[in-house]
Amino acid sequence: MRGKSAYQPVTTRSRQPGPAELICPSDVRDAADLAQLLDQLGCGDDLIVVSNRAPCIHSHTDGGITAQRPAGGLVTALEAVLSKGGGCWIAHGSGDADRVTCDERDHVLPEHLNAPYSLRRLWLSDAEVKGYYDGLANEALWPLCHETGVAPTFRDSDWTHYEQVNRRFAEAVVAEASTSRPVVMVQDYHLALVPQMVREHLPDAIIVTFWHIPFPGPQVLQRFPWHGQLMAGLLASTVMGLQTPNDLSNFNAARGPAAAGSRAAHAGAYPISIGWPGRQEFSGAAVRHDVGQRFGIKPGVRLMVGVDRMDYTKGIGERLQAFELLLERCPELRGEVSLLQIGAPCRSSLPAYQNITRQVKALVERINARFGQDDWQPVILHAASANAALVTNCYRASDVCVVTSLHDGMNLVAKEFVAARSDLRGALVLSRKAGAAAELQQALLVDPRDIAGIAAAMESALRMSVPEQTARMRAMRGVVSQNTVFGWAAHLLADGLRIAATVRPERRLALRAAA
Repeated sequence: MRGKSAYQPVTTRSRQPGPAELICPSDVRDAADLAQLLDQLGCGDDLIVVSNRAPCIHSHTDGGITAQRPAGGLVTALEAVLSKGGGCWIAHGSGDADRVTCDERDHVLPEHLNAPYSLRRLWLSDAEVKGYYDGLANEALWPLCHETGVAPTFRDSDWTHYEQVNRRFAEAVVAEASTSRPVVMVQDYHLALVPQMVREHLPDAIIVTFWHIPFPGPQVLQRFPWHGQLMAGLLASTVMGLQTPNDLSNFNAARGPAAAGSRAAHAGAYPISIGWPGRQEFSGAAVRHDVGQRFGIKPGVRLMVGVDRMDYTKGIGERLQAFELLLERCPELRGEVSLLQIGAPCRSSLPAYQNITRQVKALVERINARFGQDDWQPVILHAASANAALVTNCYRASDVCVVTSLHDGMNLVAKEFVAARSDLRGALVLSRKAGAAAELQQALLVDPRDIAGIAAAMESALRMSVPEQTARMRAMRGVVSQNTVFGWAAHLLADGLRIAATVRPERRLALRAAA
């Protein structure tokens, strides 16, 4: 489901729109399409992206200062939004070389930023990071929004830091805006108060906010001591974007009295996606050999793969228990199939994340001790980050990708796996509690807490015929290729401009002319 748009398709996807043709959000597939739409809408150069995470982090190394770019399609899409130049990205500066790569105005120097936009960094103290990020965002809001059984922790001091940091981000937006009507894209639950704080100084700003994680139902949200302030902050947006229709329903149910007034946010479901890769040929045998060499998997062993942060929401423990049950039920699979689990460290200073890391490692040791052989390990745990190229190769080398999130906003691993399989092979086991399940109905859908059900789905995936793999994969690839992260950004921005045009009649006329 997309947010409603005023634009109707004017072309079919049998051909790309030409330079003189109009394009609508539903046509947008890649960065070039998005740039064309933004130009058509007259979006202007006063575009500002606000996020906790920066598009690049600078670090000192033995070879000098290096820039690290976070993996994933979101950065690529937001950079495409800023591709015309004149825009600004505002983010927390967390790299140990971030300060020395900035000028006196905290903008990254051109020689350290290969981008058409400016990057403004905010410096947070250790106390601010602990209170705003570790505390309020990730010990309060994160567990509150994910149905996992981990209790949220509410501290007044964390809320104070959250307000302070959100205010600093909002002040940076006001300082960077070159007009009284900037287009501001606010990312995620870390910055829920920013829309209202910006609106106080720039009442005509077009503010598009996207909440990437599940949105809690009203009864759950009431447990959050500052739910009124949180909702007031979000409702000051022009457009409030959620992942799924269920998240949208929860948000609308929570609006309550805070939504009074004509400027309360238009809310819609805008499921995020990935950038669809260009045509890529690969040799399955060569990729399997390389991945086998990398992780010590002997030739001929079939591979299941899980790719996650080491997070208690991802259902890694349940996945491992299901794999153990599979080996118990199907002894003929022992020595024939391994589970490669990539678990990138995440928020490792927090007790809940330390606990899940210990639990996962203990499960892996138990399974390997119970079933392992001299030349075969049932589970290979890579408890470290992996770059995008290695992850893609793991997707391509695998027979099955397993996503068992206990609760997830979207889970782009499922979509990445589908995009990587241009050979139309492989099977996807996918949790019904991941937002991606609404789109990827041809996956083997499972209840993430049903260990026996996951084990049965794993067995079905391993025994799936090639024709069935092909049919399911082709259907899923059709969905993901038609709904990319660039289309996601296009729908959000087009709706933001459309809604704002109802407030400013002259802008409404301009949009009508463009459409």
